[in-house]
Amino acid sequence: MQSTYINQLSKLENQEVVLKGWNANKRDSKGLVFLTLRDGTGFVQCVIDLNIVGEQMFEDAKRLSLESSLSIQGKVIKNEKQFGGYELQATSLQVIAIAEEYPIGRKEHGPDFLLNHRHLWLRSKRQWAIMRIRNTIIFAIHEFFQQRNFVQMDAPIFTGNACEGTSNLFETDYFGDPAYLSQSGQLYGEAMAMAQGLIYTFGPTFRAEKSKTRRHLTEFWMIEPEMAFYDLKMDMDLIEDFIRYVVSKVLDNCQTELQALERNTSFLERVREPFIRMKYEEAVDIIKGEKTVNGKTTIQILEEDLAALKDNIASAEKDIAEREAKIASGSLTKGEANFNRSKIDTLKNEIADLLEKAANIPTWLNSAQNFERGNDFGGSDETVLTRMFGQPIMVYNWPQEVKAFYMKEDENDKGYVKGVDLLAPEGYGEVVGGGERETDIERLKRKIVEHELPMEAFEWYLDLRKFGNVPHSGFGLGLERLVTWICGLQHVRESIPFPRFYGRLTP
Repeated sequence: MQSTYINQLSKLENQEVVLKGWNANKRDSKGLVFLTLRDGTGFVQCVIDLNIVGEQMFEDAKRLSLESSLSIQGKVIKNEKQFGGYELQATSLQVIAIAEEYPIGRKEHGPDFLLNHRHLWLRSKRQWAIMRIRNTIIFAIHEFFQQRNFVQMDAPIFTGNACEGTSNLFETDYFGDPAYLSQSGQLYGEAMAMAQGLIYTFGPTFRAEKSKTRRHLTEFWMIEPEMAFYDLKMDMDLIEDFIRYVVSKVLDNCQTELQALERNTSFLERVREPFIRMKYEEAVDIIKGEKTVNGKTTIQILEEDLAALKDNIASAEKDIAEREAKIASGSLTKGEANFNRSKIDTLKNEIADLLEKAANIPTWLNSAQNFERGNDFGGSDETVLTRMFGQPIMVYNWPQEVKAFYMKEDENDKGYVKGVDLLAPEGYGEVVGGGERETDIERLKRKIVEHELPMEAFEWYLDLRKFGNVPHSGFGLGLERLVTWICGLQHVRESIPFPRFYGRLTP
């Protein structure tokens, strides 16, 4: 019989099938083995009954170690209690290979241990779900742009110049000349847009920042569309349509994966509403608590959040104390005691999360109250701002000092440029940065000098303003930051198969 895949089982209810995969978990009792099989498309519980498979196959099932490979045949049974909604009642099985003792067990492992074993960690249900959501996002990105007549084009990875200076670039020797690993394909994207009208690039980019924050990688993937004859408003409209399309695709097609991550999707659902748009100065007023949103300031909201967190911590601690007293009394059955111990462990983890959140709020309050106008937003500022709305926010018209030299100055708002940042809710911060590009060649030359960039390296870029100059705009989206937000991850390192960040080059 030809084998099938776990993600097809919903179409094969009550039919006999063959599955091939790996043992992701196993427990046994008298006459029964319960095995969780994974095959890359999903996870399914397989029930192996001694009376059905016989003594030899039953013993084979009992000796399966974690990550041993096997082929198993059986009947597909609907079971709503199981992950995926189905299980397999086995009729036979064949061991393919018995795995050695698996280094990643059920106990808690630290992040360094897991990253050192990333090649194996990818097999866990959580990482499986993240990578499949990442795949859906990538497919949706291509789908979105291809449906809108964009042409995918590729920018070089080796470049002779930088978009925004060389301080955070990886320099290499290019046959005796200095070259840099690209931090962005945007400048080349502008050239390609002048040839094709609507283009997007999708490729790896590199930043040599010595940062270990939860938002930073040194190697990541960027999506960078550039559009001829687009102004800032058209650019923002496209960004909104784009994010709404991609997130909606995940919500529609990845319910199993989101369930595996225990992702609360309420904030994701709000992408279906119109995005909030505001100028930089209005955003600063809100951050500093000088303007109310729904009758409250950021300072009031954060103080209320802190009080609620303290109440929740106290409630959880009281619950733990009561459960520990019940266990100590000796009045509980073994099952009841084990249930309460498990609940205590869960509550302790919840308290740890609550304490971390509570510790952050004083920092956010201090940052909000002391924010200086004209500065770029830090992670705390973005978190405070998005907390007030709970949905994506577009902040536009930024002070020219904090944006790149190629941003177009607003003719009606001197000192500000037509740039836009899209901030994701739940504290995930900037996921898109873009804007209208400067078309005034003389102003571009002045900005290149002000940013202390070598003029000769940008002669080709200035040619775009000499030959067929038109208004144009674009944006860049970091794939991993988008995956991190959609999946609700604590750290961007889980959003890419093999992360590279400061201090991490293996495996």
